[in-house]
Amino acid sequence: MVDEAAFRQARGEINRVPCVFERALLARHADCELAVRHQIAERETVACTQAAAHAVCAELSTLLREKSAFALGLTGTPGILPHAMVMKIQCGGLDGLKALLDADAPAPDVRRLVGRARERYGALAALPFSEIVQGMAAWKARRRHSGAPR
Repeated sequence: MVDEAAFRQARGEINRVPCVFERALLARHADCELAVRHQIAERETVACTQAAAHAVCAELSTLLREKSAFALGLTGTPGILPHAMVMKIQCGGLDGLKALLDADAPAPDVRRLVGRARERYGALAALPFSEIVQGMAAWKARRRHSGAPR
């Protein structure tokens, strides 16, 4: 077992630009051509290889969280959200963007979706978030298998 403080320090040294949509990528729900995976002890992290792209993804993530607050019941949003809610925002938000901009793709591709959004709407703030939020509200986490105990 790795000491949590040692893990966080090693992660900060190895992964200087953590992917904004890391949880969606780690869950294999989405992909991104700029993502690089790193193994630290028994854990995996995802880094972004372009600072400019990271900033755009951070803007999109902030907008997804703000625009979905009412629909997801986050009226008094705390600084840190539970994992399930972050997954709903990231995976559901990317699903909503995919349905809007790249419906034929097999899985959401973050880099491609952000590029298409900027081409079609100019600014990310101009996206039709009422449609994207529907994808968030519809997203459900995978259920655990209820097989025999290990």
